[in-house]
Order: sequence, then structure tokens, then C-alpha cells
Amino acid sequence: MSTWRDYVRRVEPYTPGEQPNQPGMIKLNTNENPYPPAPGVTALAEHLPTDRFRLYPDPAASELVNELAAFYHVGRDQVFVGVGSDDVLAMVFQTFFNRNQPIFFPDITYSFYPVWADTFRIPYETKPLDADFCIRKEDYYEENGGVIFPNPNAPTSVLENLDFIEDILKHNRDVLVVVDEAYIDFGGRSALELVSRYDNLLVVQTFSKSRSMAGMRIGYAIGQAEIIKALNDFKYSFNSYTMSQAALMLGAEAVRDRVYFEACTEKIIKTREWVSEELKALGFVFNEPWANFIFASHPKYPAKELFDALRKEKIYVRYFNLPRIDNYLRITMGTDEEMKTLIRFLKAYMK
Repeated sequence: MSTWRDYVRRVEPYTPGEQPNQPGMIKLNTNENPYPPAPGVTALAEHLPTDRFRLYPDPAASELVNELAAFYHVGRDQVFVGVGSDDVLAMVFQTFFNRNQPIFFPDITYSFYPVWADTFRIPYETKPLDADFCIRKEDYYEENGGVIFPNPNAPTSVLENLDFIEDILKHNRDVLVVVDEAYIDFGGRSALELVSRYDNLLVVQTFSKSRSMAGMRIGYAIGQAEIIKALNDFKYSFNSYTMSQAALMLGAEAVRDRVYFEACTEKIIKTREWVSEELKALGFVFNEPWANFIFASHPKYPAKELFDALRKEKIYVRYFNLPRIDNYLRITMGTDEEMKTLIRFLKAYMK
């Protein structure tokens, strides 16, 4: 006799980064921004018009969409927003990846992609990165149901240039190509400048990294108007009010302060540069990093050993016990003082 348990959809869930909460800890494991959001966000948060909380939020998210459109010099009908880029990407999977052919993405990449594919019963194929953790564009020439990849990639921090992305677009004109740019603000050149030329390109970004608002859960996508309309139609089919009043107001305020945004990202880039030199001097090896983290390996010290030793000192980095990358650590850039503490410990440990 069957029961409801026989009809549960079972998938292998995404495993998020650990969120420890200890006094004196240094948290370098989930790629959060170590600095506060823009001053205007803090000021508004202290005086939020709470009378608006009794009302449903604007389903069109007009205030936030308008600010993003102005910031990126695109039309308002080219911007879609959601509850973090994860929410946006999940809607993309459901809206556009509906063919019988498999979608393509790298074998070492954001680990939510296979989870969404399994959850929504979308066939997929992973394309192996080369020995240097770079995408092989030729792997994406054959027939498929859609293409998605992060740029810079996660967790490798490898960046592909715009000519590379445009080549993939040219070889996939009949499917949607999604470029997931969660880390693009830390030195890369965005694919946004290609949106006007390709009606099958969607670029996804987030407030969680460069805008210091991971806790607000704000993500967005930019593409041509037809793509954005399809996303909005899907969103309105199951939940018109996806974002809170607070997130919409605070997100719009964050976008208005371009000066703070650029200063903050530049500070993290400078930290990444000197940390890279310190790690190289200690014998670590890694590709040139283009995100707010470094993905590094050491030929003499196993990654799991270093991970455990750092953890005992309440210094948290990310370790992936996965094929090909199980001897790497992903180290998020913290404040300069936090990174100095990390380097001091590694020097003492390796001495």
C-alpha cells in the first residue's frame, strides 16, 4: 500500500557554507563582504518607514528596478529582480530550460546548478574544466538546451574574457546563455555590454558580494526586454510579492551610492593583491584571482590539514571534499587586519 512518502520529490540538496557564530572568529568561508553597506543604507535602516510594512510590496519592484536601470544605463524593461541571485537563477531554470536536450555547465562550478536541474527535472551535462580550471569553449558548441556558467567562476576565481563569452553566444544563438556574474565587480569586465547585441544573453548579478548586503537577499538579471518579460510572467504565476518592503528600499539606496560601491570594491581588490603575494611567498599555488576570494593549494600541506588547523584558531575558510579540488582552500578576503592574522598563523604553522 503506497503512502505520501512514495511521492516525495527527493533531491541532493545544496550545501551552504558554514555560518559559525563565535566571539573573536575570523570568517573567511562564505565570500561575504567584510565592510558595511553604503552609509545611506545604514541611515535608512535606522529610520525605515515601518508604516509601509503593513502593505504588500510593489510587485514590479519599481524603485529598485529604476535605480538599477539608471546605474547600468539600460531600460527599465531590461531589469528583473528577485530574492537573491539564487532566486533569480531558479526562476531562469524554470522559465527557459524546458527542452529535451541537456543544459550545459562546467563540472567545477556553483554547486546549486545541478541541484536546480534535478529539482526541476532538467537534463544536464557537465563539461570538464581543463587542467588550469578554465572552461573549454569548444565543449559548448554542440546542441543543447541552454548554457550557464559563472564568470568569474566559483570556486576557482578564474575569469574568461568577453571575446570568449561572445564566441559561446555565437555558437548558441537558439538557446539562452546565462552568465552568472556574482563576482564581476572585483576586477572583471562584465558581459552586460553584449546584451544589446544578443537577444539570447542574460546576465545575473547580486547585492551579496560587492554591495555588502548578503543578509538582505537581493539579486537581479539584465537582458533584452523579451527575456525579462518572460521572467516576470513566470514570477507572477506563483508569487507576485517576492521581495520585502525593506529589501526594496534598502537595495535602491545601495545602488545610489556609486562612490562608496567603487571605493569598497577597490579596497577588497588591493587586499586580494597583497594577500596573493603573501600566499605565493608561503608556497601556495593558484590561478590569478578575479573574485573576492583566492582558491589556493599547497604542494606540501594538504588542504584538509590546513582547514582543520585554521578552524582550531577560529579562522574559517572553505574546504570542498570533491574530486579535483579536494586539495584546495577557498579563502574569502576579509579586512586587512583579518588577513594579517591569517598570514601570521600560516607563517607560524609552516615554520
